[in-house]
Amino acid sequence: MSVTIKSAREIELMRESGRLLAIVHDELGKAIRPGISTKDIDELGEKLIRSFGCVPNFLNYQGYPASICVSVNNEVVHGIPRRDHILQEGDIVSLDAGLIYKGYHSDAARTHAVGKISPEAEKLIKVTKQSFFEGIKMAKAGQHLFDISNAIDAYVTSFGYGIVRDLVGHGIGTKLHEEPQIPNFRQRRRGPRLEAGMTLAVEPMINMGTGDVEWLDDDWTVVTADGAYSAHYENTILITDSEPEILTLVK
Repeated sequence: MSVTIKSAREIELMRESGRLLAIVHDELGKAIRPGISTKDIDELGEKLIRSFGCVPNFLNYQGYPASICVSVNNEVVHGIPRRDHILQEGDIVSLDAGLIYKGYHSDAARTHAVGKISPEAEKLIKVTKQSFFEGIKMAKAGQHLFDISNAIDAYVTSFGYGIVRDLVGHGIGTKLHEEPQIPNFRQRRRGPRLEAGMTLAVEPMINMGTGDVEWLDDDWTVVTADGAYSAHYENTILITDSEPEILTLVK
């Protein structure tokens, strides 16, 4: 497994890529409301990304037809935006987005409430987000990659939720998906040692029911096998000699 270590110059470019994506997510979050279509969200996201002189890295990636993955309720990831898919009060919607700034990728995801949602859905979103932060407590130089996985698993399973095992986090840099793969569930081995300069996309995908998923006929949209709600939270992070730096959060 070859994990790239970014130079100081590359880290600066990754920081800017992440900063711009954080702004995109912030603006998209403000736009979420009942009555908006998933296609409206996609169009706004692409417009924002291009307004920064950047390129949406999901658009046409392995054939994906949109700039923003918009996944509603029991859709886990890779939901394809549609004009006729209108958000309703009580829905939850996961937005996964990324951009390329001067050749460097960023990747992040957020799950939002649409209007007033159930306490159960609210808790799922909160636990999924916190599981990311529990995981990156282990994301320090000298620790091992799967220490992140094990920390996410320990936190999530304490709530009885299912962890998606068919999809994982990844390294990121001049490519959207680089080595290593980062599972969100417990591993027997500790994995490679983390080094300063690694950039990783850590992204727990958590289901209210089981962790089992299925692919729809569009070959993209991943849904929970039992129809239960799913939430997704992701940031691009930089491994340092001390605490990890989150590149895709508005400072």
